[in-house]
Amino acid sequence: MKNVPPEAGKSIFCLFFFIFLSCCNLCFSELSSSQTSTMIELSRFLNISDWNLPGSERNPCLWKGVLCSQPDNGSVINLSLSGFDLTNSSFLSLVCQIPTLEHLDVSNNILNSIPDGFMTNCETLVGLKHLNFSGNQVSSFPGFRGFSKLEVLDFSNNNLSGNIGDYGLHALVQLKRLNLNFNNLTGSVPTNLTKSLVILKVSDNHLSGTIPEGIQDYQELTQIDLSDNQLSGSIPNSLGNLTKLGSLLLSNNHLSGSIPESLSSIQTLSRFAANRNRFTGAIPSGITKHLENLDVSYNNLNGSIPGDLLSQRKLIFVDLSFNQFDGWIPQSISPSLVRLRLGSNKLTGQMSSAAFESLQNLTYLEMDNNSLTGLIPRELASCPSLTLLNLAMNKFTGILSHAIGNLTTTLQVMKLQQNKLTGEIPDSIKRLSNLYTLDISWNSLNGSIPPSISQLRNLSTMNLQGNKLSGSIPANIGDLNSLIELQLGDNQLSGRIPVMPPKLQISLNLSYNLFEGPIPTSLSQLQQLEVLDLSNNNFSGEIPDFLTVLVSLTQLILSNNQLTGFAPRFTRNVILNVSGNLGIKSRKDEVYIQKKPPGKSNLILVVIFVATGVLGLVAVIITVIALKFSRRFNGVNNMQVDPVEERSVEVPEVIHGKLLTSNALHRSNINFSKAVEATAHPETALLQTIFWSYYRVPMPSGSSYLIKKLNTRDRLFQQASSEQLEQDLEMLGKLHHPNVMVPIAYVLYSEGFLLFYDFAHSHTLYDVLHSHPSDVVDWTSRYSIAVGIAQGISYLHGSKSNDGVPILLPDLSSKKIMLKSLTEPLVGDIELFKVIDPSRSNSSLSAVAGTIGYIPPGKHIIQNLILSVSEKQELS
Repeated sequence: MKNVPPEAGKSIFCLFFFIFLSCCNLCFSELSSSQTSTMIELSRFLNISDWNLPGSERNPCLWKGVLCSQPDNGSVINLSLSGFDLTNSSFLSLVCQIPTLEHLDVSNNILNSIPDGFMTNCETLVGLKHLNFSGNQVSSFPGFRGFSKLEVLDFSNNNLSGNIGDYGLHALVQLKRLNLNFNNLTGSVPTNLTKSLVILKVSDNHLSGTIPEGIQDYQELTQIDLSDNQLSGSIPNSLGNLTKLGSLLLSNNHLSGSIPESLSSIQTLSRFAANRNRFTGAIPSGITKHLENLDVSYNNLNGSIPGDLLSQRKLIFVDLSFNQFDGWIPQSISPSLVRLRLGSNKLTGQMSSAAFESLQNLTYLEMDNNSLTGLIPRELASCPSLTLLNLAMNKFTGILSHAIGNLTTTLQVMKLQQNKLTGEIPDSIKRLSNLYTLDISWNSLNGSIPPSISQLRNLSTMNLQGNKLSGSIPANIGDLNSLIELQLGDNQLSGRIPVMPPKLQISLNLSYNLFEGPIPTSLSQLQQLEVLDLSNNNFSGEIPDFLTVLVSLTQLILSNNQLTGFAPRFTRNVILNVSGNLGIKSRKDEVYIQKKPPGKSNLILVVIFVATGVLGLVAVIITVIALKFSRRFNGVNNMQVDPVEERSVEVPEVIHGKLLTSNALHRSNINFSKAVEATAHPETALLQTIFWSYYRVPMPSGSSYLIKKLNTRDRLFQQASSEQLEQDLEMLGKLHHPNVMVPIAYVLYSEGFLLFYDFAHSHTLYDVLHSHPSDVVDWTSRYSIAVGIAQGISYLHGSKSNDGVPILLPDLSSKKIMLKSLTEPLVGDIELFKVIDPSRSNSSLSAVAGTIGYIPPGKHIIQNLILSVSEKQELS
């Protein structure tokens, strides 16, 4: 080698190095022939496109979701099949032939069963540590007999039922993390699990009984989630012995008694949530000593708020709303606080100015529905991160400009309604450029509406109702291109009505003002508007015909004006009120104001004007009919709202509410009590049908939801147990299809039943087909709508409920199809087959179904009607 030239030596070295790397590459990436054969067979069985890429056929280590080990054994250790739309679980027998597997993830598929042999006979998977079946439709699995090294088990978001103690979880002797959230499991909180358990999650099930004292034996626990069950009794004091506990979630149960002081001794506890229970008594002093997140809202806690509760340095989130706390707000507030919710209590006194001087992180501040007095602190202007400010329904005084003049430009939601604020709306309000909700209604504000308010281009809701505002509406109000709701009623406004914001949708309320003259033609541009209230003004002249072609209109309130002529004819159901206009004439050939389209068998919405001269039996009959329909359709109330009386309205008691979605945004946004409160006023409904009233309800976060309200006192409501009904709705909540309206939450309360949906749709298919010009809905759109509906119905027919019956719709018509756009239909009212019992109705079919659309067979849906309609006919 001494005579070898340096250049040749380098070449020889490079050659050997290349051979070495090639060998290493083979060791790193290639499997044994048996595992390669198994993986190829698995690939053929599953037919996963990502596994059939050119160049990777013989090397499974290159496949998506496959992780191979180090070169000393060359084997598959991690297999992820998450989100592959798998429906058949037979492939698991092949998985059992990979003895080196440590992690198996088959989450977010459509599996509804697990072969018996997988849990009991896959003894070859001796090294499996992580098993994830979350996000499927599995209804049960056999007891464990192997998997002795399993550390993580996740079956969340499935349809597991039966007693949790029957699943053999005690056999998993090395289990550290157990997640069974969002299932239908019954029984009690398990106490026969391995004592090495670190995380226990069994929320959103049907567990009952008490929280066992024996839970203190699980000294390794860092997370406990028992929320959204039916647990009762008190919180054991022994929980304070869990010295490693970091998160304790007990929300939405039936727990009672007091909150134990022992929780304050857990130095690792950073989150405690016990909202929506029945706790009483005072909140323990020192409970926030180590906490970052405290939520005890919706209980019956009372007494004063401890002086040290809000001052702890780690504190980020505090929610004490909807309790019975009294006294003053503590003057010391932690500078790390991000959200503070103290609304709906009995707090009194003034807000301390010093408390808000250095809250650099404060984002949400809610103190509504208390009895707070004095001035709104100017120091709120020194909270640069403030996004939501809700001080509504208190007794604050002072001039509005002093309260909001210097608020941060990050503010998005400002609610100061139902206070005693005075003065004018300041021109400086234009600084709040990110504001999208402004509610300063029911105060004593005066002066005119400043034109600068039209610079709030992000504003979606503006409510100035119930003040003493005068002058005209700013001519540039139409520049608010994002505004969908404008409430200007109960003021002293006059003059010309300008062009309104083109996207107004929820409501335009100009009632109880001093407007006069003809109804302006500029309103004809409001094609998305659903409620128009011009009542109690001095409008004169005839009712213009353009109001009949406002395609989205559901309520038109023109009462108590000086209008003349004939009431307009609408080609769809519109609640019309023209009472108190002495010049309005009735047509001799009409009994109803709403006229149904020729050839359609629709439910007719009857509005009867009762003449004072009608006597005898006729008056009695008309009165009975009016009362009946007022209950069913909740006609609009045109009386002026007294803010004091409105504040005293008692919110119905929430019996049970449940979130059907795992979406973190929905789970943080949805507030059941606020939804119940918002739907307590039928005049605010977007639409009423024989079964439902539809509402748009904004949540404290600013997000809005479509809520369907069913009156449980109606004889059409299923008389089954509420437990069975809740199980049925939980099954529906697990559905997922882009062409099906799936509920994301429900709440049962003392006077009704509410279902929550994303507020995404704009019109029904019926509205578009019958109200829009034919050239708007072109054939491309019609084809997309038809295909989407067919796909949605096909999905429902293939979705099995707990009793193995496909989801068939008791009434499928164009009025049940919501449109997100002209190419995105949503099949709605899928709950009718679960919550409506048409056999209890003595009415005709149209009264039961709402319309005669496509009705699937089966006397379990309509018992008194025999129709030879098949699933294929429903799709036709």
